[in-house]
Amino acid sequence: MALHRVISLLVLQSFMVCVLSFPSMEQDPTCGYESCNKEKPGMINVHLVPHTHDDVGWIITIDQYYYKQVQWILDGVIAELKADPSKRFIYVEQAFFTRWYDEQDEDTRNVVKMLVNQGRLEFILGGWSMNDEAATHYSAIIDNHKIGFEFLRQTFGECARPRIGWQIDPFGHSREQASIFAQFGFDGLFFGRLDYQDKEQRELNKTMEFVWEGSPNNLGSKANLFTGVLPDFYNPPNGFCFDISCFSFNPMIKDNPKLHDYNVNEMVDKFIKEVNKQAKAYRTNHLIMTMGSDFNYVQAHMFFKEMDKLIKYVNARQSKGSNINLLYSTPSCYVKKLNDDNRQWPTKQDDFFPYADRPHTFWTGYFTSRPALKFFSRNVNSYFQSVKQMAALAGAARNETIQKELHHLGAVVGVSEHHDAITGTSKQAVAFDYAQRLSEGITSGKVAIQSYYDLFMPLNGPTAPEQIICDNLNSSICSVTESGSQRFQVTLYNPLARPVQYATRVPVSDKAYTVSTPYGPIQSDIFPVSEETKALIPTSSQKANNELVFTASVPAVGYMSYYVETASNNDFASREAKFSDDTVLQGKYVSVKFDSDGRMTSMSSLASNAEVPLQQNFLYYPAHGGSCVSDSNQQPSGAYIFRPANNSHVKVDMTKWEGIYKGKIVQEARQKFGDWASQVVRVYQDKPYVEVEWTIGPISIDDGIGKEVVTRYSIPNFGNNGVFYTDSNGREILERKLNYRPTWKLNQTEPVAGNFFPVNALIGIKSNKSDLQFTVLTDRSHGGSSLNDGDVEIMLHRRLLKDDCKGVGEPLNETAYGRGLIVRGKHYLLLNKISQAARQYRPLAQEVFLRPQITFSNAQLSRDQYFNKYKSNNTGLFAQFPANLHVLTLEAVPGKPVVPSPQGTVPYLLRLEHFYEKGEDASLSKPVTFDLKKLLYGYGIGGVHELALGANILASDVHRLSWKTENGKPEEQMKPLRFRGTMVTMQPMEILTLQVDIFSS
Repeated sequence: MALHRVISLLVLQSFMVCVLSFPSMEQDPTCGYESCNKEKPGMINVHLVPHTHDDVGWIITIDQYYYKQVQWILDGVIAELKADPSKRFIYVEQAFFTRWYDEQDEDTRNVVKMLVNQGRLEFILGGWSMNDEAATHYSAIIDNHKIGFEFLRQTFGECARPRIGWQIDPFGHSREQASIFAQFGFDGLFFGRLDYQDKEQRELNKTMEFVWEGSPNNLGSKANLFTGVLPDFYNPPNGFCFDISCFSFNPMIKDNPKLHDYNVNEMVDKFIKEVNKQAKAYRTNHLIMTMGSDFNYVQAHMFFKEMDKLIKYVNARQSKGSNINLLYSTPSCYVKKLNDDNRQWPTKQDDFFPYADRPHTFWTGYFTSRPALKFFSRNVNSYFQSVKQMAALAGAARNETIQKELHHLGAVVGVSEHHDAITGTSKQAVAFDYAQRLSEGITSGKVAIQSYYDLFMPLNGPTAPEQIICDNLNSSICSVTESGSQRFQVTLYNPLARPVQYATRVPVSDKAYTVSTPYGPIQSDIFPVSEETKALIPTSSQKANNELVFTASVPAVGYMSYYVETASNNDFASREAKFSDDTVLQGKYVSVKFDSDGRMTSMSSLASNAEVPLQQNFLYYPAHGGSCVSDSNQQPSGAYIFRPANNSHVKVDMTKWEGIYKGKIVQEARQKFGDWASQVVRVYQDKPYVEVEWTIGPISIDDGIGKEVVTRYSIPNFGNNGVFYTDSNGREILERKLNYRPTWKLNQTEPVAGNFFPVNALIGIKSNKSDLQFTVLTDRSHGGSSLNDGDVEIMLHRRLLKDDCKGVGEPLNETAYGRGLIVRGKHYLLLNKISQAARQYRPLAQEVFLRPQITFSNAQLSRDQYFNKYKSNNTGLFAQFPANLHVLTLEAVPGKPVVPSPQGTVPYLLRLEHFYEKGEDASLSKPVTFDLKKLLYGYGIGGVHELALGANILASDVHRLSWKTENGKPEEQMKPLRFRGTMVTMQPMEILTLQVDIFSS
């Protein structure tokens, strides 16, 4: 029975919080660490790890990779593993493996299950894709892995649960990723790419393996993760790739002494040399060697046969005094041996950004590359969070159609987080494929949205009006509202656990409208659509000349519906914004001033009783136009690499001041800069921020020069002294310093590109003169920096004419409608006392990401008929959440839950998050204690079980390996949160993952 029926029929008589321990599903006891091949004590044991790195799209699409390579890889590998119990193989990308597994017959599936249960086929990482770490939001990282974990758990059970992170190809690594992996219950993480200077130092100091403290100031040791840097990125040692792709340039082991090309001794000598070289950089007598690379093992028999020879002949040298022993292994077996070594390990607290692989070659361009795709991916991720909630609240746990569509939407989001997707580093044709998949994902979510409204909205009738999604609101296009219809409805769903006041903008054709709730009309404004907006999609049949603006009051985890109709000029009709010669935008909380030429001059915050001189400019860095040669001085800018020519910039002068329009709800100033940049600066009457809507493009390349476009906000004499702050995947805030790395001495070769860092949600500076913090929040990931005192600089768009020689093979030159791509986005500017900043930027960052999902309908009913037939609002919560608590996840659990649900109940997944850090705010950074009974009041609860963050195992069943560290801090096991009755206390930055069993009747 649907949840709203439960609410109406059940009276909660008792609330049981039962964290139960059920026996694990039946499994072969040889999986896991017990399945590892035996080493030889006293020798250098070299763990050969057969693997393939399969990008879910890059040079060709995910489908093309599957049919051309991946299916043959898995066919061949399974046959080799079946034939020889000593062989091992790891597989990572579940987007591919699930597809292959679905195509197999029952006999093959049984073979795979046997191999998994015996530890011979091991799933590492377990995500749908190997996600990027610079441009991804933490919610998408969690979901990307959860969907892969769920397939593995449902299909194979405990023996398939991943225990190791495997981020071998992303171009830099975030601290939040390590924290998330630790909370999944992982025992270790391996990656391949780190700055060449950092790697050189680590090899010298033997710190290639360490304990990464993923949340040193908040979660402590439960976010610590043993981490290893792989010696050769993720490739075999030079000369020892044995796949068909290496056949033309790598020798095979020719072991027939009767043949002229016999080379066993030569190959063994060369391999032993590689082993001894690697041993100098690592601390133990265990070494890991990745035997595989991009799409290797298309000819699995060839690769394994050559490795068999290598093992045989290298190990044969032991009879002549060699101390090197080779064995087939996996990353988890290697980690276990390091843990058994029982030594102390160095630690690290910062992250691995930015990444450079040689002088003048900083991989900081991809922080911004393809900004439209970055926004689309972020937007669909936000949409996914809302749709999951709506499906859960609509009782869709057992609706197979909805579950299938939700899985498709989740898979689409997972693919889009891949390190060649959201990064913008694929070929253009593949980027189009990613965008098409995201669009199809939106379509998949519509069935859940309609199901939700069909359940909650009707008062008198079986269904709700058809809910229509307008995909081009960013361009002021919506067929429902701009078609001249005299009446339509706007409905907003809010996924946050608190009510929001959302400034809603709707494209319309007329100038006078009435916006109503059941309680009467509300205030609204009419603004003219700008010429820049009309030019965004020149081939469209855009009919809107105006935008209707009103403030929607949307309840927590619920919806609000508004009725809009054309109106005569009466007291309740929308007010047309007035053009003004004034040079001030003024709201209750903030104001912005401009000079007589329209240039921004200052920003004031009433709450902080502060005013600062604030300038804003568009600049571009001419891109370096080098070539693909070995000399790094010739490194060009491209999809991956940001390298400005001569580290100089060009200012884009403002060419037109289009004045100020003042409405009752919002005031806005319009500016134009040259032929390809413009912006609208807005101050809302009741908002504490300044909204800056920027539009860039088509970037001119008529001069033959590629351009990297940035916006720069400047507060002269602010006094941040080269220190600025950026978020890590939307969660914890990290301090950045110009030309500085916390763990090694930087020889800075690129003073601009080498100081850019990922900005997922915000970038800010703090003054040491005035106790003020200036923060810019973003609607997508960018690259950003503070290159001069008082500056916040954010790269917005890139159009380049050279490939950067990193594999994509074409320039980053996006076009649409026969011209350079135009991109539009928003920034949100905050000015606060430092001690008060977090209580504004933390909730605002959530509102920017989890915006209400807007749908439209055109029920041809009068206003009274509409509200008599349909319920105007609903909330899924029955108590006010604490101000520092966030509902990160609410979704139905398909298939078998982790813990069997009591009869008559349906399992739901609920994640609650304390979203402040320690010390950020005097009150909101404190631990939060709440009563689950009150938060879930109205639902019949059959049990509550705490899970690990990945929702694939009970928290009480997670037993991670413990590590000794050189800093002497004791390593603690991840412990479940302790329930006292129904009371739970959460510390800053903690995420509580629950399986909640709800009675269905």
